[in-house]
Amino acid sequence: MASTPAQIANAEGMTALREGNAAAAIAAFVRATAADPAAGPLWRNLAHAHRLAGDSAGERAALDQALSLDRLDFVAQLRMAQLHQRLGEETQALVAWNGVEQLAAQLPPLSPEVAAELDAGRTYCDGLRARLATAAEAALKADEERDETEERRVRAFVDQALGRRRVYHNQCAGVFYPFLPEDEYFDRRHFPWLDELEAATPDIQAELRALLDAPGDLIRPYVRFEKGTPENDWSPLDGSLDWSACFLWEYGEPHQAVLDRCPRTAAVLDRLPLARIPGRAPNAFFSVLRPHSKIPPHTGVTNTRAIIHLALEVPPGCGFRVGNETREWVEGKAFAFDDSIEHEAWNDSDQRRAVLIIDAWNPHLSPREQDAVQRYFAAADGALAGGGPR
Repeated sequence: MASTPAQIANAEGMTALREGNAAAAIAAFVRATAADPAAGPLWRNLAHAHRLAGDSAGERAALDQALSLDRLDFVAQLRMAQLHQRLGEETQALVAWNGVEQLAAQLPPLSPEVAAELDAGRTYCDGLRARLATAAEAALKADEERDETEERRVRAFVDQALGRRRVYHNQCAGVFYPFLPEDEYFDRRHFPWLDELEAATPDIQAELRALLDAPGDLIRPYVRFEKGTPENDWSPLDGSLDWSACFLWEYGEPHQAVLDRCPRTAAVLDRLPLARIPGRAPNAFFSVLRPHSKIPPHTGVTNTRAIIHLALEVPPGCGFRVGNETREWVEGKAFAFDDSIEHEAWNDSDQRRAVLIIDAWNPHLSPREQDAVQRYFAAADGALAGGGPR
């Protein structure tokens, strides 16, 4: 069988690599990827040639292409972690190496050469974590005003965040704060300000409906995957307005265009004691679920927060489950829950369902512990180049 143009160009590129001619290898692999752009190994070969040529931008672009085809491409993930490391992109490197380790654990025994590369990555990450630990410990040094329980939990929080301690708990998807009660729904007594939020329901409903009725792009799909993400339970919602969101605040940043359109909602949010962590919180958004749509079971990123739902439009046939308890929303009423416990939602009706969702502190965190969480993230973001991941 005759070789394809991509195979011929790839062979020329491999020959150029063996001869140490990076420029010729790049030119050959560019032809190969143009002939067969869906072949991940060709993009990895192009990345390798750019690496030999000292072209980091070209290497990154080629690896991005490989990963857009398959996020589980181990070699591409490994090379991207190494690229972040070489360029001093420490935060990205730490995240990337963690992903490489997770993939490696699922693979058959690796060759001695690849195992050695992984060991080098571990050594590098150990150094970053040690520096991060020093910064966090300095920021969270013993506080005489914290009582014994607070101090013990702060230390456990830091050790858990730095990977130095195993805590037995219901696992969240992100940062875990040890020893907090694992409430599915929080008692209303913890949130006396829910009365004020509920009293504003008619104004919030009116502003939401005006947003939904107006043209524009303020409403967006809540689920948006990167290219190359494997099929999973969330794939039906990827890029779909079946579950959509309109953010007033996102990762601690205001969406001014939405706030300007919803001044009464914005004013209420300003008065509430929301969790505020630069680059992370608060989040506040309108969540809209189309008729006959479902949000699959999932967990949130951290148990340091409580999630508040204020029901705005709830036709019959809608439901919400956290752990073992299922509730129905009641228009104009709010509740708080721990989203680090598995939860799901559904709308079996013929009408849309809409709620306002906002972040607040987990009520079991003392004010000093809230301060500790804020200072931990500030220290973590300042300790590594590139800032902290959201």
